[in-house]
Amino acid sequence: MIQVEGLTRKYGTFTAVDNVSFVCQPGRVTGFLGPNGAGKTTTMRVMVGLTPPTSGRVTIGGHLYQDIPNPGRHVGVLLDASAQHAGRTGREILELGARTMGLSSSRIDEMLDLVSLSRAESKRRLRNYSLGMKQRLGIAHALLGDPSVLILDEPANGLDPAGIRWMRGLLKGYAERGGTVLLSSHLLHEVEIIADEMILIGHGRIVAQGDKKSLLAGAAGSGSTFVTALDNRQLSDALAAKGFVVASAGDGLRVETEPVEVGRTAAEHSIVLTDLRAADGGLEDLFLELTSDTQREVVA
Repeated sequence: MIQVEGLTRKYGTFTAVDNVSFVCQPGRVTGFLGPNGAGKTTTMRVMVGLTPPTSGRVTIGGHLYQDIPNPGRHVGVLLDASAQHAGRTGREILELGARTMGLSSSRIDEMLDLVSLSRAESKRRLRNYSLGMKQRLGIAHALLGDPSVLILDEPANGLDPAGIRWMRGLLKGYAERGGTVLLSSHLLHEVEIIADEMILIGHGRIVAQGDKKSLLAGAAGSGSTFVTALDNRQLSDALAAKGFVVASAGDGLRVETEPVEVGRTAAEHSIVLTDLRAADGGLEDLFLELTSDTQREVVA
């Protein structure tokens, strides 16, 4: 478990992280979201002892990171996939990690297989790796000690679609086995799929946290629905008769009410639906709404 308590980090007069508190539970993936400069990476650096806090603290399994003996066996970390010696090979990087943690060299081959880096690729120097290969190597290094906690900053950056799906399955499986995952990402759709809990941060402060359902339920507005039926006109008339506002939207209709009300109306009139979904933009719209004052661009 990761517990962040009143964490603040200042650089002179600039406050990068401002009184942040949250908990990441075992068996769950926690998504850590925010615009560039929101304080995500600074928070993660404090977690693993790379940056001292101005006030507050972070404990992992009840201990400060620096007090954990052989921390790589308990906490897997990936903050920057390029933060390794560019002249070393992938295998050499894993070998150094294995020796530091007191692991058998057989663990290196297990991790290379896990992240789908071939033996030939493992003998190439890091400077000749693509960004996606560096990410795979970084994930292998984070998992090398079979830790119970993973702290990952933008691990999908540079991965192709197949790689992103692979990583999604890897992290979900890790959490299902009881691991704790803190995942920072700008790929909102991926976080929406994989995360059990989400923390949204802006200007160093948490602006929202909870699971996807509770976050979206708490968003402004009563909700809208996109719906398509075999007979849109009949459905539109039935909905309008109940007082719902209905408008054409592509091949279907946009209705100013929740999907359950649209579905109930269709069932009452035996109208066959071919599409029924919430009209909100999901996590992306919520993210932009809650962090609007921290965005560089003005987004409609």
